[in-house]
Amino acid sequence: MIPHPRFIELPSRDIDAARSFYAASFGWELVGYGPSYACTLGSGVDVGLQADPEEVTQAPLPMIAVGDLEATQARVEEAGGRIVRAIFAFPGGRRFHFLDPNNNEVAAMQADAQADS
Repeated sequence: MIPHPRFIELPSRDIDAARSFYAASFGWELVGYGPSYACTLGSGVDVGLQADPEEVTQAPLPMIAVGDLEATQARVEEAGGRIVRAIFAFPGGRRFHFLDPNNNEVAAMQADAQADS
């Protein structure tokens, strides 16, 4: 087995708000492990390295792959997420950045059709 990242952990001062937000935005079921921890199970994770001083975020930037970027943005906004970078193209697809209820910056991305094959 090749070692690979499997988990991205986000700081959450309000775990109930975070769980509700991610369930409403992406349909995630988060398993609770006591009063201060919850996680999704069973998904794979890739990692990218960003060295552009104008693009780099202050903390790790999790990117969530979605099938319909515009619909996802609407759900994120309806769930209380704040868009901090509007939809833009990048090599391989399009994405937008938002802040969750704990001010973690997260991106939702939709890969180009040729990138999916």
